[in-house]
Amino acid sequence: MISTAFDYERPANLTDALALLSLRGESARVLAGGHSLLPMMKLRFASPELLVDVNELTELHGVTIDETEAVIGAATTHAMLEHNGALAAVLPLIASVAHQIADPTVRNRGTLGGSLAHADPSADWPAVMLALGASIEVASAAGRRSIAAEEFFVGLFETALVPGEIIVAVRIPLQPGARMAYRKFRHPASGYAVVAAAVVLDIDAGHCRGGRIAVTGFADHVFLASKAEPLLRDYAGREDETVRLLDAAFADAVPLEDRFADAEYRVQLGRTMLRRALADALPA
Repeated sequence: MISTAFDYERPANLTDALALLSLRGESARVLAGGHSLLPMMKLRFASPELLVDVNELTELHGVTIDETEAVIGAATTHAMLEHNGALAAVLPLIASVAHQIADPTVRNRGTLGGSLAHADPSADWPAVMLALGASIEVASAAGRRSIAAEEFFVGLFETALVPGEIIVAVRIPLQPGARMAYRKFRHPASGYAVVAAAVVLDIDAGHCRGGRIAVTGFADHVFLASKAEPLLRDYAGREDETVRLLDAAFADAVPLEDRFADAEYRVQLGRTMLRRALADALPA
């Protein structure tokens, strides 16, 4: 199947891109890597009248790091994040997860902002951004705003973006001393997570003072295991502690059921991936 007819624009700068999106409203879509949007268009699950290609906008590329945070442009590719040594030195979870996304072809074209905006319930980056406490910078012709990651993902392929807005950058606070881990049960064809868990632990002198847990692939959208996070304080990895934490993490989540995993299997996968991520993150 082929897509319906559409117009195509490659604006010279972000201001022009935002003006096009404002003018065309909900009939326009942003084109970044295209790995999600173009297949949907071919299947006619999406039929935009205008594609606004933002790949060449320099304002959306690159990584900057200062004493308190890392800022990643929305059009930065997965491969760029995989191989950025300076970023890996301060946020090792980023490079680790980037390497696990799909395959080299996808990593060299797909973008961080595109993945977040698409909000696939099995995507990797949403869980990472929740676990790291990131904020997502968005822009429109009317101005800019910042959205906390935990407020950005609101449903199945649904985000807090409104028509005319695009993601321009992601801000991630640096967390010296934190230990980070990501465990993923990977679908062998797509590379998406059947279930995955991201864990960031606040470690001081070998002692866990708290942390954050995010799960993707389990429910209709990524979520923070907020009921489990208080149990991370003084967590030492004992079996009784771990079982209570796993029980709390999935207590309120409704598992997806699809041809890859029924509800019971997905619950067991979720518990296993989180158990492994916790073990990876704890100091030896």
